[in-house]
Amino acid sequence: MSQLSERPEKPVVGLSMPHESANLHVTGAALYTDDLVHRTKDVLHAYPVQVMKAHGRITALRTEPALAVPGVVRVLTGADVPGVNDAGMKHDEPLFPDTVMFHGHAVAWVLGETVEAARLGAAAVEVELDEQPSVITLREAIETESFHGARPMMVTGDVDAGFEDSAHVFTGEFQFSDQEHFYLETHAALALLDENGQMFVQSSTQHPSETQEIVAHVLGLHSHEVTVQCLRMGGGFGGKEMQPHGFAAVAALGAKLTGRPVRVRLNRTQDLTMSGKRHGFHATWKIGFDAEGRIQALDATLTADGGWSLDLSEPVVARALCHIDNTYWIPNARIAGRIAKTNKVSNTAFRGFGGPQGMLVIEDIMGRCAPLLGLDPMELRERNFYRQGQSTPYGQPVPHPERISAIWQQVREDAALAERGREIAAFNAAHPHTKRALAMTGIKFGISFNLTAFNQAGALVLVYKDGSVLINHGGTEMGQGLHTKMLQVAATTLGIPLHKVRLAPTRTDKVPNTSATAASAGADLNGAAVKNACEQIRERLLQVAGTQLGTNASDVRIVEGVARALGVDKELAWDDLVRTAYFQRVQLSAAGFYRTEGLHWDAKAFHGSPFKYFSYGAAATEVEVDGFTGAYRIRRVDIVHDVGDSLSPMIDIGQVEGGFVQGAGWLTLEDMRWDSGDGPNRGRLLTQAASTYKLPSFSEMPEEFNVRLMENATEEGAVYGSKAVGEPPLMLAFSVREALRQAAAEFGPAGISVELASPATPEAVYWAIEGARRGGALRDGRASEGSGVLAGAHAGTDTDADASALSNV
Repeated sequence: MSQLSERPEKPVVGLSMPHESANLHVTGAALYTDDLVHRTKDVLHAYPVQVMKAHGRITALRTEPALAVPGVVRVLTGADVPGVNDAGMKHDEPLFPDTVMFHGHAVAWVLGETVEAARLGAAAVEVELDEQPSVITLREAIETESFHGARPMMVTGDVDAGFEDSAHVFTGEFQFSDQEHFYLETHAALALLDENGQMFVQSSTQHPSETQEIVAHVLGLHSHEVTVQCLRMGGGFGGKEMQPHGFAAVAALGAKLTGRPVRVRLNRTQDLTMSGKRHGFHATWKIGFDAEGRIQALDATLTADGGWSLDLSEPVVARALCHIDNTYWIPNARIAGRIAKTNKVSNTAFRGFGGPQGMLVIEDIMGRCAPLLGLDPMELRERNFYRQGQSTPYGQPVPHPERISAIWQQVREDAALAERGREIAAFNAAHPHTKRALAMTGIKFGISFNLTAFNQAGALVLVYKDGSVLINHGGTEMGQGLHTKMLQVAATTLGIPLHKVRLAPTRTDKVPNTSATAASAGADLNGAAVKNACEQIRERLLQVAGTQLGTNASDVRIVEGVARALGVDKELAWDDLVRTAYFQRVQLSAAGFYRTEGLHWDAKAFHGSPFKYFSYGAAATEVEVDGFTGAYRIRRVDIVHDVGDSLSPMIDIGQVEGGFVQGAGWLTLEDMRWDSGDGPNRGRLLTQAASTYKLPSFSEMPEEFNVRLMENATEEGAVYGSKAVGEPPLMLAFSVREALRQAAAEFGPAGISVELASPATPEAVYWAIEGARRGGALRDGRASEGSGVLAGAHAGTDTDADASALSNV
């Protein structure tokens, strides 16, 4: 076992600990970015001037009426920017645009003594617009060929030969929805200038170093003149990886120009209308199976709705392509990716980062094709699992593929699938208007950033002469428990009790050049960096302890705050050891660093090993559906998930549960609607509040929810043998959607393929039931934009078939 993954005697990692801020959260004492406003003197409040048109060139911007409003101090426009007027890393996101690119685009910001004064000032600003044609839907973008960014192509094997060798070939189309992050804390930033002209920005950001970089280039400063701090976030889910930079830059610009602290905090409607979402996707596909139902070839095109600028759309599409295989070996594949340019908010990172979109395509294919192949969907999936020695379509060998099957079997046993399958069959036979179904899906999710350079982290660990320890690392806390794990890692590495360690807020002047807390890599990267820093200090202390105990340093162990050596009666308490080291002038601080080894990626050839390892999991979900309304409930969920040797089991189980529920929300409830008509509100987000955008709540929780972590699953080469947990569990929710599909099919004859829109709202489920009753896939378009066309054909042909004639030929 490697030094990185090996655990010492009596480790603090592996123990179930409450979240380090749990008490602060539930008592309301936890401070978030906007709470700091009340502790800051003479704060100005910024309010956006939004233009409620989808697309148009600004011909006039008159700010004088705003300055006449009592309490308004200044209006910020593009003319005020001393540096670069851009808030993105692709230089395609002007902070103060001269062209409105989406409904609600902010073109100026008003600074006021109060929020109300700033709001009235913003309303007084006059904007004249030369309206331009707009592209709102994905279909419009595809039809008009409105694309931007890279168009990756992933090819493996001989696709044409694979289809020739296939006994069954099916084609289809599938469009599925975007998703709002709906974090509890909206975007917020507070900026102030110190006496030396240094800019200090408090920001609710997952990527403080990039926020620092954007603020610096907008202000025309160097990075060492800007410090960004993130105390904690009230949720992020990827929505605060790129999107906070512009809001922080507005606050910083205002502070620089006025000399007063400036606060930006979006209200919920502003956050919904101005910030990016999960990318909605459109997919066209053709798949071939052999006579036993094993995949022979897949040809697909995935189109992501990127919105008006690129943001992170290119790596999102790349990850979607890298995950279209999910747990299945596809020997011959040709997968194309592209990014639609639409007049909507710029879509961005969201938990899974394209992985869920790619995996949803193959899971939808398996669910639609299984009945036509005469196979149980679980059997079709199992037949196609990766085996030892097989590689992904982009050329990375799949390590530990036996875990896919082992987890699958464990869920079968835990969920008593055979027995419950018989019970469900009996229930369905006795209830013509209510049906139940039980579906099971698995996941294989790659862990590491697509961009190899991001797979690095730093940490700063300080030991004070009283024995207390302060750690700083580059990761940010958004409720996921990263800080809790880092405290456990530090305590374990130093061999001391957890109460000896405290964690400082994330700051760019303590740990520079950090990567975003994203890609599920927060604990892997920052944990290894913290461990590295602690090991440096521990090695120095072992030398001191060896001298004090009269033995070799290599024979000394520090366990539970006491240094002992084999065969030596004496022992040395941690506090005494640290004090002795101080008087011997031994350095008691260290900067740690970690870089993920073994990664290589050729983005042009779309080939290599971009991931350190894969996380595996499986979920079985039982649903009950009402045939009159399409309403449903989730009766039971059973999950087994691979997190390696967990750093903090209670935190990890919470992440699995939360990820699953968020995934179920995306797939079944969260139906984003945009005005795509030709009226005056074209491009407007119609679901602008929790009253119109349905989020998962207690009533959508599974009535029985069983989660267990895979046992004996040490991940060699990862910090203390653990694995990432943030993103992978979201995809376990595919089992909910597949169960709903199978329940809808129960209302029709056996062996039919049922199309199901995504999100599978009760309305969508109702139309799927109607399609099943008519004996095939729905084709009248009433289900929603998410339904598609499925055809059965001879090998090597593309033949549309009528819904009633869907079959394997």
